[in-house]
Amino acid sequence: MVDGDVPERMQAAVLDEFGGPEVITLRTLPVPQIADDEVLLKVWSAGVGVWDAFEREGTLVPEGSAFPIVPGAEAAGTVAVIGRQVTNVAVGDLVYVYGYTRPKGGFYAEYAATKAQYVAKLPAGVPVGHAGAMPTDALTALSGLDVLGLPAGAWLLIFGASGGQGHLAVQLAKRQGLNVIAVASGAEGVALVTRLGADVALDGHGNVAEVLARVREVAPGGADGVLAMAGGETLDRLTEALRDGGVLAYPHGVQPVPRERPGVTVRAYNGETGPGQLRRLNEFIEAGPFEVHVAETFPLGRAAEAHRRLQTSYPGRLLLTVT
Repeated sequence: MVDGDVPERMQAAVLDEFGGPEVITLRTLPVPQIADDEVLLKVWSAGVGVWDAFEREGTLVPEGSAFPIVPGAEAAGTVAVIGRQVTNVAVGDLVYVYGYTRPKGGFYAEYAATKAQYVAKLPAGVPVGHAGAMPTDALTALSGLDVLGLPAGAWLLIFGASGGQGHLAVQLAKRQGLNVIAVASGAEGVALVTRLGADVALDGHGNVAEVLARVREVAPGGADGVLAMAGGETLDRLTEALRDGGVLAYPHGVQPVPRERPGVTVRAYNGETGPGQLRRLNEFIEAGPFEVHVAETFPLGRAAEAHRRLQTSYPGRLLLTVT
């Protein structure tokens, strides 16, 4: 191993049982040891997402987990130790990670071990303070755009555009040369996606008929694709603006599942990670300033409060600050 100055013990927000936000407590644990193909990350910040709530409830628990469980699927930080086989990063590098599997615990901790293949150097275009809330949603948004496979100049409607995945999808879609109609939540959401470069920004809380009419006005031939970060009646109405042969893509977990209709292909997807996808994501990010919008930040000791906030409405993401 190649390592820096690492303590033997660390602070971590842990689960000793499954349940509501109250089961998350701050504990002192040993710093995890790494294998030859792993990296030890000194965590600066960790994203808080609905997938973490599913882990807390016991419905989406990574294989190999055992109590006490440290939740957290994504983070940004500094490489503290690398295994003998690791060549993609070096000690001291500022990186981000989406921990696809994490049998040694997640990122609600001062240190975390992860496979090096899930780690990438942080591009200059991402603000360091918000980077921990980027990886899962950015990679998932990129997977959704891959599923749609739209050519430059096509019209894309993003539903739920001011949410965690949606506001990153707006930026990635623009980098792919797409025309973006962003349907966001409320005036604050509309302002966010407008700032991020959406060609048309519409309030999904408004009159659905008026929103649909506006979509048809800007894309009279029909939208070529829909990226749906949420389901429901409004989305089902808006799919009327898809052209025949258009595609609607949505990430697994969206409820209710988007309705199918004749002439429209509906596809579900998961976020993909790994060295190739991380390189692609970084190339898109490096094309210009890239904003990770954080609605609220919590210190590690208030992780339970962050999980309560998950149950409310907000633009962008929630973040734990660890260092």
